[in-house]
Amino acid sequence: MFRIWRARIREWTVLASPTTRAILGAGLLIGVIAFFDQRTAPSFGLLYLFPVIWAGTVLPRWQVGLMVVLCTWLTAMFNRFPFAPAESLAQDTLVFVALGGTGLVAYELTRRRHLEVEHRHTVEREAAARREAEEQLAFVINTSPAAILTTTDTGDIVAANAAAHRLFGVRDGDLPGRHVARYIPALGRVPTGSSATQNFQTEMRCRGERENGSAFPAAVFFSTYSTGQGPRLAAMVVDTSAEVVEREESNLEQLMASSRVLVSAMTHEVRNLCGAVAVVHENLVRSGKLHGDQDFEALGTLVAALTQIASVQLRQSSRQSRVEELDLREVLDDLRVVLDPYCEDAGIPVEWNVEVPAGLTVSIDRHHLLQALLNLTKNSLRALQAAAVRRIAIAVSERPEVVSIRVADSGPGPAAADHLFQPFQKGAACTGLGLYVSRALVRSFRGDLRYEPDPGCTFVIDLPKASRGWTNVHAMSHDTHSAAAR
Repeated sequence: MFRIWRARIREWTVLASPTTRAILGAGLLIGVIAFFDQRTAPSFGLLYLFPVIWAGTVLPRWQVGLMVVLCTWLTAMFNRFPFAPAESLAQDTLVFVALGGTGLVAYELTRRRHLEVEHRHTVEREAAARREAEEQLAFVINTSPAAILTTTDTGDIVAANAAAHRLFGVRDGDLPGRHVARYIPALGRVPTGSSATQNFQTEMRCRGERENGSAFPAAVFFSTYSTGQGPRLAAMVVDTSAEVVEREESNLEQLMASSRVLVSAMTHEVRNLCGAVAVVHENLVRSGKLHGDQDFEALGTLVAALTQIASVQLRQSSRQSRVEELDLREVLDDLRVVLDPYCEDAGIPVEWNVEVPAGLTVSIDRHHLLQALLNLTKNSLRALQAAAVRRIAIAVSERPEVVSIRVADSGPGPAAADHLFQPFQKGAACTGLGLYVSRALVRSFRGDLRYEPDPGCTFVIDLPKASRGWTNVHAMSHDTHSAAAR
């Protein structure tokens, strides 16, 4: 039986909480002290300090106070040497203060120890998290394809990743200690010392230089900040040579495509004039009035040669129209990025109703379509400068084989809609070739640009869906082109 009870007591001791064990242990100790204090002559009141200290390590202040009151009462009850009331009160007060002060000291010491332990654990967790974050940040910086470096307020490089060494053509580990102006002169002029009135967080386009002296265009994203060692500058450098080459090639392609359209328009008009001159020349030949006149015959030869030159079709380059299957939302997002700043500066709101199904692709030349859309929207901006109500609306609609983009504005609309797409329009703001060129660019990938006589001014660009026929729109484009030529 004793073994069973001992096992149960041990099991309870293990499972019970520290607070429960402390309360029961202190209560048991108080009972033992009170038992001996009642039966012996010497007073054991001093021993009440131990249960009070034990309870002070786990109980809150008010419970420690209750235990101190209980121990003070037991000391007064089992005191075998009664005093006068005044002396007894002083003795009880002294016992209460001693026990209470001891319990509160034990409580405060235990609380501070717990706080120190929690603080140490918090510091250890923060240190571990900081080490992990530093390791991850160092891994990201070292594996980043962009060159990342930090400098002091004097421009000396403090740290640089592997990409920075590759970009500047320097052996690994040789960049720290060198001056940043040797590789990015513009960074050497950024104020980072005590003379700087504010921190910078910006980007700039500048020229970079490699160790061998070769230059390259660079995009630099940098920020300045303060540390315990002084001001610092952190910079991310990207070589934009490929971007510049691609942009220049794209601009050249657009220029060549527009030039071909312009030259075609001019040769078309020259061919019409030559045809009229040739008719007059044939009439004069039939009349015989100028028969044998050498100047008249030379004029006929010149007219025939000029007609032949104007009839020569311009050779199409291999990259005249780069047709791709693209998500229409990407193209509209690019248009919005380019168009919104223009409209904001002009104070003209744009309504975008371009909700399209996910995955809707069209077969287009991205640059040609963007140029045509920009031409239309810029025409709308010019037409709305003097309008009372200024608004541009861009909407997208879908048909079985066609996706249409509508560009509408609240302007007065064209005065003569029958000759909109003919070159060299009278009364045009510039050369009168904007709509002619825009329609030619759209037709280069089998689309079409047309005008709808709605209230205001509305132009519609019809685009072929990817991997589908374009018979109807292509036939419509051919008929419209033939009618315009006639």
